Amino acid sequence: MSDRLAYRATAPGRTRSVMLLGPAFVAAIAYVDPGNVAANLTAGARYGYLLVWVLVAANAMAVLVQYLSAKLGLVSGRSLPEVLGDRLRPWTRRAFWVQAEAVAVATDIAEVIGGAIALRLLFGIPLPLGGLITGVVSMIVLAVQSRRGQRTFEFVVIGMLAVITVGFLTGLFFSDVDAAGVAGGLVPGFDGSGSVLLAASMLGATVMPHAIYLHSALARDRHGVETDPVKLDRLLRVTKWDVTFALIVAGTVNIGMLLLAASSLLGREGTDTIDGAHAAIQSTLGPSVAAVFAVGLLASGLASTAVGCAAGAEIMKGLLRKRIPLQLRRVLTLIPALIVLGVGVDPTLALVLSQVVLSMCIPFALVPLVRLTSDRRVMGDRVNSRTTVTLATLATGAIVALNVALLWLTATGRT
Repeated sequence: MSDRLAYRATAPGRTRSVMLLGPAFVAAIAYVDPGNVAANLTAGARYGYLLVWVLVAANAMAVLVQYLSAKLGLVSGRSLPEVLGDRLRPWTRRAFWVQAEAVAVATDIAEVIGGAIALRLLFGIPLPLGGLITGVVSMIVLAVQSRRGQRTFEFVVIGMLAVITVGFLTGLFFSDVDAAGVAGGLVPGFDGSGSVLLAASMLGATVMPHAIYLHSALARDRHGVETDPVKLDRLLRVTKWDVTFALIVAGTVNIGMLLLAASSLLGREGTDTIDGAHAAIQSTLGPSVAAVFAVGLLASGLASTAVGCAAGAEIMKGLLRKRIPLQLRRVLTLIPALIVLGVGVDPTLALVLSQVVLSMCIPFALVPLVRLTSDRRVMGDRVNSRTTVTLATLATGAIVALNVALLWLTATGRT
């Protein structure tokens, strides 16, 4: 067979495989939300390249975790909250929902605040009004999913991801990144308790619990329940590429934000807040770069709050076996964020602390995920390999250890 004939024979299969991509890009929005912006900019502005290794490690963990979540949905035909809801006793199920709902609320606070900050930077809109606008626009995005289906929703979210990527990486082209500093930042280490707090915040902003709960549903709903072993194997292969590509994009954006702060904002006054970082970017790199950054922040807030609301709805449906309209849930979860904005809490501090809450809740999603995907009764012949179990266990242990250190530092007043 000639090369041209071989291409013709394989091209349709490749095209079909490309069209199967998408669910992981929706989940990846959770990895570039405003909480990431606050945590990464603060880390770079305070500690330079010191915590680059945290983002690299967290992104590697995220690839494994998100694939396991999607794998659970494809093989079992159930989302992670649904499987847990079936297995837990009523009181345990409700208690589990409480902490999972805390994840949804913390996520929403971060995302609405981020959108509000972006609107203030771009148009001078007060934070409470900006938060309300962010919530309303997210309702429109959610309406796309409800009325036009998941595929259209994926295209909208991927478009926003493209805007986020351009917005947050443009400044790097005008920055003098120190290659030796980046290399040094790949070596694990801390510099006092403050860096541990930021590392926990960065971890919570990168390995997102609500994305773990949601991705299993996204993959299942997009591809359906496949019983043909050959087709299922193909779906799992495509899902690996979907997760890898999506999180390479998200990881690049996160690391790029830290490098931008480390190279351009280190040691400058006020750069541990998003407003201060934006002002420093404007004075250092110019108003155009600062405006593009603010647009990226706005897209991040709008897209991630819609995805977070969808995750919260899936959590409620699976654990409480109750379904409420996405728009109603959007209104209910918007209230805590508007209260935070209305009482005048430092928005950047609220963003960082929300990511710490997420970091604390990661084990509650990750431990059951690893156990379920290693259970032959759930996964059949597609249980996790011994290597996968080992890697997932090490990742979980690292997360728990960091959180224990954070709790100890907080209890002793050293943060």
